[in-house]
Amino acid sequence: MKLGLMLGYSGAEMTIPVELVQQAEALGFDSVWTAEAYGSDATSPLAYLAAVTKRIRLGTSIMQLAGRTPAMAAMQAATIDALSGGDRFIAGLGVSGPQIVEGWYGQPWGKPYYRIRDYVTIMQKIFAREEGLTHDGKEISLPYQGEGAMGIGKPLKSILHMNPKIPIWLGTGSESNVKLTAEIADGWFPLAFVPGMMDLYRPWLEDGFRRAGNGKSFADLEIQAGISVVVTDDVQNALNRMKPGIALYAGGMGHRDKNFHNDMMVRRGYPEAAEKIQELYLAGRKREAIEAVPDDYCDEQALIGPPERIRDQYKLWEDSGATGLTLSSRRIEALELMAELTGSRDRVA
Repeated sequence: MKLGLMLGYSGAEMTIPVELVQQAEALGFDSVWTAEAYGSDATSPLAYLAAVTKRIRLGTSIMQLAGRTPAMAAMQAATIDALSGGDRFIAGLGVSGPQIVEGWYGQPWGKPYYRIRDYVTIMQKIFAREEGLTHDGKEISLPYQGEGAMGIGKPLKSILHMNPKIPIWLGTGSESNVKLTAEIADGWFPLAFVPGMMDLYRPWLEDGFRRAGNGKSFADLEIQAGISVVVTDDVQNALNRMKPGIALYAGGMGHRDKNFHNDMMVRRGYPEAAEKIQELYLAGRKREAIEAVPDDYCDEQALIGPPERIRDQYKLWEDSGATGLTLSSRRIEALELMAELTGSRDRVA
């Protein structure tokens, strides 16, 4: 099991826990991940970390498609990959939600399935540098020929001779987009993945592998689940601290009829809780929405408790189908415990 460290995006102030990242690298962590919403961006911190680390992979989880064109995403990926010595950058992509896409970036929601396919294909063409860039897609076409075009766009090839094999990972959760991930991507961030969910996802992934038509299989797809790790003797307090974030996403991060996080709560077997949390949150009753988040829902997606309890819970993740875990933790004791459980420290030594 590979280990990743999630840094996420900034709060009100931009800080990068450099020492923690360096400690994770020394413990054998495979990757470190940044994110973006509507504050700090995902790529700039990785350029900084490239200068103060040596081996650990540098990934975005995720770059939002609406925030940059596919050409710019490829340029940023190639630049950081080159600055870090090569074979270290992972271009993790996702569509975010319509509230952010249309409200923050001013882009149409469109058809995410076709946008993802076009976006990834264009990036792969840029990495390969085989010919001038052209693409005739359902959501994105190059050269641009739409409204306002002069009609003189030129197919170009990257000046930078970049790594042609920069991996592209996708954060997806719907059936169609999970199949697309298996077909075209090198890695997958499954939304709200917990042990037991591979039974649902396996046929979708296998269908995507078949569509790839090149013998692709599970051996060719990294699957990295996100997980909170808290070493503590007070399990209930740790669960309670998770609930405000869950209530925000399941209750208010999206429209009543378009909330992927709420849909995932339903898919995981908590339809009544999902409905109640959303109803309370959208009514402005946030405290009650937080209290409505089930303990079990939190516990399933985390490793919480004293070391003995975490060791027992981790056994479920070993058999979950995930090839890696991205830890949300800023405490070194949590990183050290996970390095021990996965043997990552031994692999570095």
